[in-house]
Amino acid sequence: MLTRFPARLARLVVGLFLYGFAEALMIRAAVGIDPWTVFAQGLSRVTGLSIGVLTIVIGALVLLAWIPLRQKPGLGTVLNVLLLGPFIEVGLWLLPSPAGTLWLQIGFFTVGLLLLAVASGIYIGVAFGPGPRDGLMTGIHSRLGWPIWAGRTAVEGTVLAAGWALGGDVGFGTLAFALLIGPLCGITLPLFAGRSARPAGSAGARRSRGGYFVAAFAASFAARFVSRTRVSEAASTMSATER
Repeated sequence: MLTRFPARLARLVVGLFLYGFAEALMIRAAVGIDPWTVFAQGLSRVTGLSIGVLTIVIGALVLLAWIPLRQKPGLGTVLNVLLLGPFIEVGLWLLPSPAGTLWLQIGFFTVGLLLLAVASGIYIGVAFGPGPRDGLMTGIHSRLGWPIWAGRTAVEGTVLAAGWALGGDVGFGTLAFALLIGPLCGITLPLFAGRSARPAGSAGARRSRGGYFVAAFAASFAARFVSRTRVSEAASTMSATER
């Protein structure tokens, strides 16, 4: 086990880097992002702090919520809190903005979503402990008896609404994320977990079930985003015609 530790640790860090880069791709796409990043982005626009810094702060606060839930963090949990924010910032620094070109925005988001599912399989598969947000869901399940999908729906629905109210990007990407991340992780988690394929698959199914409820909540916001986009395009066309 000790001889495997460096390889597992390297895999964990690579997985977290890819996860952060995937988040950056979806942020740059500006077509809607996952609930926790919507929350961080909304706070960023209010406070002026970067999304990376706020991702660390939010992760640390969520980790504190583990205490009453009697959850025990692992090495992967701690590194998730410390590294994910900086890796997001690296991705945002490297990536250009495709804003104004819808097909590029959709491409950025699609690649980001697929990469995030792969990254989840890589870093969760090393079994160094769940991320702070996933641990919060399992803690709610074990202490309060709520189904994991119900806890995820309640928590992510709340942070999504708060992030949207603060100005975070909510759009059809948010809806796509809620609907697709569960099934995608249901593929990648067993693929990278090896012998842990069975539990990972069930975890993906639970995430998917919660995602359907969050998706219903996100749908109205996505519709507003599409409507705003069409109005903006029409205004641009009229302006160009007048010139």
